[in-house]
Amino acid sequence: MIRGIHHIGMNCRDLERMKRFYCDAFGFEPVDDGFAWAGEPVMDHIVDVPGSAARGCMLRAGSCYIEMFEYSSPPSDLSRPLRPNDRGYTHFCIDVTDIEADIAHLEACGMTFGDRTFVDVGHVSTLYGYDPEGNVIEVQQCAPANGFTLEELRERAPAL
Repeated sequence: MIRGIHHIGMNCRDLERMKRFYCDAFGFEPVDDGFAWAGEPVMDHIVDVPGSAARGCMLRAGSCYIEMFEYSSPPSDLSRPLRPNDRGYTHFCIDVTDIEADIAHLEACGMTFGDRTFVDVGHVSTLYGYDPEGNVIEVQQCAPANGFTLEELRERAPAL
């Protein structure tokens, strides 16, 4: 039985910088001391990357988990992060209560939004931005009682 999404995985170039950013910006906390592997055929099998070597950590904020990896082998074929229009997982979204103040906080932590500001489309105010490595993060503030706030979604969710 599928119970739901457990975590989001993210590959990064500088694990310590990204760990600091996600803890400072979003309040994530490390679950443990982290992990690492190299020269382990079982890990190559699990991640489907022959000759893999990486270190990583699991972070938690509420019931949301992010698993971060910094691979040292093999090198990536991409020199840039995925963009919103690329195939694959391209962003995750955080829900905020004061989008203007929260964007200012995120910028102080190292997130960038270019010269753009959030857009209010009625049911939600939203804007895509970039973490220090260019990964896309959507920041949204839902209008009250629109059927899509986290509180309303929790009320409709079946108990696990």
